[in-house]
Amino acid sequence: MNTDGEMDTVAARFSAEHSEEVVAASFANTSDPRLHRILTSLVGHLHAFVKDVELTDEEWAAAIRFLTETGAMCSPVRQEFILLSDVLGVSMLVETLNHDTDGGTESTVEGPFHVVDSPPRELGADIALDGKGEPCLVTGAVTGTDGSPVPGATVDVWQANADGFYDVQQPELQPERNLRGLFTTDDEGRFRFRTIVPRYYPIPTDGPVGRLLEATGRHPNRPAHIHFDVRAGNYRSVTTHLFVAGTPYIDSDAVFGVKDSLVRDFPVVDDPERAAAAELPNPFRTVHFDVVLRENPT
Repeated sequence: MNTDGEMDTVAARFSAEHSEEVVAASFANTSDPRLHRILTSLVGHLHAFVKDVELTDEEWAAAIRFLTETGAMCSPVRQEFILLSDVLGVSMLVETLNHDTDGGTESTVEGPFHVVDSPPRELGADIALDGKGEPCLVTGAVTGTDGSPVPGATVDVWQANADGFYDVQQPELQPERNLRGLFTTDDEGRFRFRTIVPRYYPIPTDGPVGRLLEATGRHPNRPAHIHFDVRAGNYRSVTTHLFVAGTPYIDSDAVFGVKDSLVRDFPVVDDPERAAAAELPNPFRTVHFDVVLRENPT
């Protein structure tokens, strides 16, 4: 740089030695300071990566093809870029950096299948519409960090079916909006619904992300879980999972989403009276999952 804050003429010419500085300087007129910081940091890390691995022409062309194919796989019911972010651990890193628990329920990745709206359902409704799987009663409550109930909170849930597929993956086989529901907590902040015990499943492997996993010797499987997205007026929303204790892949989730605080037992209930009250066949499985929301800062 010269005394006027501009790059010297020689240094301003693009070269391997000065590539980061030259490109970063091109963003000097960016009016948004946050955008300026993000772009200059991105360029610095990206150029350092290229130099570190000594990327070849062929490898760069392959990377462009990979990203192009990733975009081509995206549709209204599939998000391959989210899948890529998930398997690289970026989704979980962003979640972890931006959602300190501070007494609230821990968050985890949203995943690539929250691509349709869950239908509003009455408390206690059965979201398993395809007649498959082991019946399960899910109960819980939404509270603030002080333990006070949060009435009127929305509890959005979605999960895979007994075969390990979401409804949007099998539109010709599963009923529309199968295993999805949008519930509203009662006056005491409680919610409940009927479903099935979720099953572990592989993330989609028929696209570029699947080829990446195969090339690196990684399995594509996620442990059994139910997705939750919980929201209420003066509270911070939380997107999280309820994991089944003992499920396969609980210690090697393909998208790194497991947190110990989100793992629960799903015990068997063998009680005809309780089954009748829950409108489920006997025996059935059950789980209780409370969600604690943090208050928005004033």
